[in-house]
Amino acid sequence: MKKISAVILGSVVMAGSAMAESGVSEWAGEAELGLVSTSGNTDTQTINAKAKASNERDKWKHELSLDALNTEDKNVTTAERYGLTGKTNYKLTELDYIFGMATYDDDRFSGYDWRASEFIGYGRHAIKEEDLTLSLEAGIGARQSKDDAGTRTDETAMRLAGNFGWKISDTSMFTEELSSEIGEDVTISKSVTGLKSQINGSLAMKITYTIKHVSDVPVSIEKVDRETAITLVYGF
Repeated sequence: MKKISAVILGSVVMAGSAMAESGVSEWAGEAELGLVSTSGNTDTQTINAKAKASNERDKWKHELSLDALNTEDKNVTTAERYGLTGKTNYKLTELDYIFGMATYDDDRFSGYDWRASEFIGYGRHAIKEEDLTLSLEAGIGARQSKDDAGTRTDETAMRLAGNFGWKISDTSMFTEELSSEIGEDVTISKSVTGLKSQINGSLAMKITYTIKHVSDVPVSIEKVDRETAITLVYGF
């Protein structure tokens, strides 16, 4: 676990330095890292890492995000999850855009080996002010899943999403991200509530509370997952 955290921290610093030296102003990004370790009566280690980058030029905006979670209890892995999301927006007007996105999730304790989805759709900036933003999206697409038993499921799906941002002060930001993928067999809904406070120019602290609900799960798997995370955020 310590080696993993060192690699993540090193990668974040090198990526930030490379972008700063390149002088390419269209690129922006941030990396998050949370590490909790306990010993004594309990012996656990948890690493929560996220990274995202975006590039905006003319009418196009490209976004890429990755996240990873790993928890060990007495050297036994009790949680392990990896996620990857790519998204491209094309601006129609100052408020309207179309998008295409793809996601891949690998959650070792969800009853599924992996899940992937692809969507295209329409989005609108319902509120676009300096300290307040709200974006709404609707799209159609497909989702593929493979459970731990090796059974693969392909289904059409619809995606509804909303992203809210409120700049509380010069150093604090509140965010709420809601999404629901409504498939023929399974509906996956997710809420991520976040509060970020700037420490200095490039470093911030972030608290997030995530709820994920899956309408149909394998036997012995809970339908609802909840996660509270405190991370340091490095912006570049």
